[in-house]
Amino acid sequence: MNQQLSRPKIILDTDPGGDDAFAFLWLMSLVKKELAELLAVTSVEGNVNAKLTFTNACKLLQLNNFSDIEVGRGVIKTQKEIDHAAHIHGNDGLGNLAQTLPSPQQSYENARYSDDILIEKLTAFPGEITIIALAPLTNLAAAETKSPGILKQAKEIIIMGGAFNVAGNVTPEAEFNIAYSPEAAEIVFNNSNHLVILPLDVTRSLIFRPEMAQKISEVNPESNITQFILALAQAMTQTSLSHRETQGIEGFLVHDAVTLAYLFYPETLQFCRARVEVEVVGKLTPGKTIFDRRHHAKIEANAWVAQQVNSANLFAAFVEDLKTLVRY
Repeated sequence: MNQQLSRPKIILDTDPGGDDAFAFLWLMSLVKKELAELLAVTSVEGNVNAKLTFTNACKLLQLNNFSDIEVGRGVIKTQKEIDHAAHIHGNDGLGNLAQTLPSPQQSYENARYSDDILIEKLTAFPGEITIIALAPLTNLAAAETKSPGILKQAKEIIIMGGAFNVAGNVTPEAEFNIAYSPEAAEIVFNNSNHLVILPLDVTRSLIFRPEMAQKISEVNPESNITQFILALAQAMTQTSLSHRETQGIEGFLVHDAVTLAYLFYPETLQFCRARVEVEVVGKLTPGKTIFDRRHHAKIEANAWVAQQVNSANLFAAFVEDLKTLVRY
């Protein structure tokens, strides 16, 4: 098959975000190699506020010479179950390095809302678009609420989120992207059966270590992208160690990168099929993701849920692809 015709059409739904930025860069490397087509970036309020995530997405596109790709402004959730994650990602969302990146050419005030972009693109390309969701699911839920049935027009929705057999990272039971708006997650889970869910169960083993960043930098030490990778990796490593996220191992978790591994290096993951649901009313467990493990007949499965990841092979691909990015 002609590779040009088979490239996946992607909308990146993201709230950059340190680990979002690394997933963003990985996707940019694949787009530059003409292995994917990025239709739009729909920024999300999450790790930091909506204006900052919009600005960060624009800056990352500009850094990689993709400033022509439209960025949407995130739908703002008026009532939040949990707060932003600036204590992890820095006050600007990018390890306090945003000022080192190029100025955005797109205006937050004039940008279209992310849900409107999702509706437009999914309507224009029914059954063709893969949504990579690295953030709270507020944009997707808003699109579904505004245009019922629109999420069924996606080829698949790849979600980094949830925790099944491991502890949460913002409450004892819940992961950030789901806990930020369990109601939004419920809308998405109930209105699509083409979900791929990559939970903390697999991402907790994905520790990006300083020597990996060093290998990337050796290809082109003077590259602006190289300098950003090194600085952000250092900032995220310091934060991760102080919050005890990596069991004392020097490095930080690149949760969101696993979404790209699924799409482009599927041999690195193993899955099971399930009906995933989210707790929205529990006193102690809002945002907890669950599926029925009992051995009896089940109907209406809506998701493939990652169970295992080959972290060595994932990082081998990740590092080599980022090397190609800094060569440009």
